Amino acid sequence: MSPDVVLGFEQAAGAGGLAATAAGVVLGLVVGMIPGMTISTGIIIVLPLTFSLPAEISIALLLGLYVAGMTGGSFSAVLLNIPGTPSASATAIDGYPLTMRGERGRALGVAITASFLGGLFSFLCLFFIAPSLADLALQFRAPDLFSLVFFGLTVICSFAARSLVKGLMSAVIGLMIISVGQDPMMATPRFTFDNPDLLSGIHFLTALIGLFAIPQLVENLCNPVRPSQGATQAGFFEKVLPRRADLKRLLVPVSIGGPLGSFLGILPGAGGPVAAFISYDYAKKASRRPEAFGHGAVEGIAAPESANNAVAGGALIPMMTLGIPGDPVTAILIGALLVHGLVPGPLLFLEHGDFAYGLIFSFFWANLFNFLVALTGIGLLVKVLNTPRWILVPTIALLCVIGSYALRNSFFDIYVMFGFGLLGLFMQWLKMPVVPLLLALVLGPPLEEHLRVALTGSQGDVTVFFTSPFSLFFLGLAALSLLWSLVWEPRRRRRIELRAASPDPGKS
Repeated sequence: MSPDVVLGFEQAAGAGGLAATAAGVVLGLVVGMIPGMTISTGIIIVLPLTFSLPAEISIALLLGLYVAGMTGGSFSAVLLNIPGTPSASATAIDGYPLTMRGERGRALGVAITASFLGGLFSFLCLFFIAPSLADLALQFRAPDLFSLVFFGLTVICSFAARSLVKGLMSAVIGLMIISVGQDPMMATPRFTFDNPDLLSGIHFLTALIGLFAIPQLVENLCNPVRPSQGATQAGFFEKVLPRRADLKRLLVPVSIGGPLGSFLGILPGAGGPVAAFISYDYAKKASRRPEAFGHGAVEGIAAPESANNAVAGGALIPMMTLGIPGDPVTAILIGALLVHGLVPGPLLFLEHGDFAYGLIFSFFWANLFNFLVALTGIGLLVKVLNTPRWILVPTIALLCVIGSYALRNSFFDIYVMFGFGLLGLFMQWLKMPVVPLLLALVLGPPLEEHLRVALTGSQGDVTVFFTSPFSLFFLGLAALSLLWSLVWEPRRRRRIELRAASPDPGKS
């Protein structure tokens, strides 16, 4: 066994790492179950608190929040029919009917157990796939890395499914923002307008706090969610641990949701909601009683819950090995690693192998603690659903201000954070997706760096991008991704819309 594996396990199993993971799990369950909050917002709020902590403690805390946030979303989905996270939307289809039948404990127990099994499967994928993929990625040169990052940017089109123009505009705004500051090759000022505060550029995390947290706070103020009476009363919960018969019925949906969620998590842009609904559909097709789905079938809870937790582990694979975020949360985690001087990519396993394996084992502990805390503390946790908005919103706003200032001890970053908050509200009003802007902020700097290094090495010869097998492979994937998003996907949606609009001859 590699010494890095042993050191990574010891690092993750240390008292500090386990305590941070457990704290992150509790926070994640709370954040995930609050309607209107998102896992991204929760991580951004907590992130500034980790700046003074060691890197391994910080990442353990954030991973606990990430994993538990997925499960927490199912609590409000089952109890209120209001998904706490987008990934829990499919869970509500069968979870809420069970609550209405007086079986809320059974529904939550199935959701928690399926989440643990799906996360465990994705941990195994992360442990065995990530190191091998990192070894392969070490052979990449500057043209290969440029093509890889360019392929990651094509994911923008999939996030701009409703309006390609708005999605591309969002990405262009992000690329314009990353050009502010000093030139990475020449160190000359760019677009600073003689403002010394802009010489170091716009901090990635400051922009994220404004883009994600401020619009969420405004939405919560304008549209407060009122929990339904009775559903959230945290009194006695009937037996939560799944029955033996339920465990047998979980085998098929979990065996569908776990692998499918892990695979879709590896693909940048797929995300938890896509994996949850596809797994739900496949589980329904594989079931011996598909007519029960939608009326309280435990299989309809297990499939999406195992899938969305498996997505978390799958999304960590491209983040750790290639530096490509699999979803918005891993994009924020990249920022967290960069703050601690750790650069995600193939060199992470080579230069910081103990930390890389520690991250992987922290993901395992996060899933285990998520299972134990959610099962044992469910009666207390659901009380959070009744937290008054007049307490919650100002607290989050204050943490956003403190976090923005703590990044560089600059009041200028607070102004920038509020500026990006206004930008996020403006984009929300125009129905422009924020994720393309986020991806541009994450992938823009390495895209420019690798492009300029490759062209400098080849003396301006662009054929260098087409002579390398790796570069050509990623450019081909980028072309297929663009064709799918621009040609095939719109045709598929039009066919679905026409089929839905056409009259049913059987009803005439």
